[in-house]
Amino acid sequence: MTVRREVTQRRDEIIALLSKSETLSAIELSSELAVSVQTIRADLRDLDEAGLVQRRNGNARLRQQSENIGYLPRESIARQEKQRIALVVKSLIPDGARVALGTGTTVETCARFLASHNDLFVASNSIHAVCALQQAPGVAVELAGGTVRMRDLDMIGTPALEFFAKYRVDYAVFSCGGLSEEGMVMDYNADEMSARKAIASCGKKSILVMDSTKNRLDLAFQMGHLWDVDIVVTGARFSPPVMESCARHGCEVIRV
Repeated sequence: MTVRREVTQRRDEIIALLSKSETLSAIELSSELAVSVQTIRADLRDLDEAGLVQRRNGNARLRQQSENIGYLPRESIARQEKQRIALVVKSLIPDGARVALGTGTTVETCARFLASHNDLFVASNSIHAVCALQQAPGVAVELAGGTVRMRDLDMIGTPALEFFAKYRVDYAVFSCGGLSEEGMVMDYNADEMSARKAIASCGKKSILVMDSTKNRLDLAFQMGHLWDVDIVVTGARFSPPVMESCARHGCEVIRV
């Protein structure tokens, strides 16, 4: 493993640990990851500068904010987990399928893996996802119109709702802003929540993809319950009550 990959993996692990605890000290993180305190402090400093972690009084916590961080910093979070998620999604979707793809870095990773499939039809409101499919053989792509949100290179709001309402696809692949401890699918604002609802509704089978840092992240807007979707692909561990509700409602949880 290269030094860069080691650093990326370690920082993913730091984010995952902080997502499960309100705060952790550099010493506690050092003990968990079996590396020096000095190394952890350097990682925390870089994660703080990237807007992912907040350091205070020797402790670190994930930043809690009303708006998600920028797209490029999000790409570095849980990168290997997102690739494992994308590999599962690739196995679920066959050649020639009709697919709706939502926004976010996890969905973009799924699109990149789907680019090896033949003759897909894809409807999306994400420019990143469309670009990831550029070399897919025989692909046909429809992109939502409207105002581009330049931070994420996507379209949300009313135009996205009207766009996805036109389609009935085989698979709808989308992410979320967070998941509450009780199993509520959460988002940062009403436009993002409405767009994801529209994507989920246009698929015969809905697939929610979320990395483990989203687990137990309680945000201002709720989309519905986790078990409202058909398949969840994640590295997160859900509580027994959430898993029981998923099983009772026929929601398949695939852990990577």
